[in-house]
Amino acid sequence: MTIAAQDVITAKLERTFDTMDANNDGYLDWSDYQHLAERYIQAYKLSKDDRRARALHAYFQTYWLELLRHAGVQQDRLSKDEFITANRLASVDTSRLNLADGAGHVVFDVIDADEDNEISKDEFARFLKDVWKTDAPMDTFTQLDTDGDGAISRMEFVRAVREHFLSDNPDAPGSLFFGHV
Repeated sequence: MTIAAQDVITAKLERTFDTMDANNDGYLDWSDYQHLAERYIQAYKLSKDDRRARALHAYFQTYWLELLRHAGVQQDRLSKDEFITANRLASVDTSRLNLADGAGHVVFDVIDADEDNEISKDEFARFLKDVWKTDAPMDTFTQLDTDGDGAISRMEFVRAVREHFLSDNPDAPGSLFFGHV
């Protein structure tokens, strides 16, 4: 069964929600984003005062506040439907935060552990396994490495994050972060 184009983004955001809902209560709140930031920090052995760790926390806090603003909720938590709606709105409203580009650059800086300005297969495998707790196939790496040079450049990664949030193409490299939609 093929997912309708309009539903591809929803399917990706549903997977993101399910992966982030650390306590499986059916809601995301700020603690889920803090938990995600801690998974990055632990996986890449960053100190709390490392500039990459601070940038990650700052980005996630701004992202979280933008989601709450776009969801229009009074409480500090989001259901799956509210999360999806808020992400769709925040992804296209770049007036306060360019969600996709910001995430791409901040996360790239963390994943690129050896700071050689590219993500190796080992660095990407750590990202999937230790941060996102997924066994998504490593062929995702090959798809993100669009120039086939054996590494994911910053621009390839940022483009993939844009595709994750904005592309309705289920075969776009950014649609494959957590396996095929």
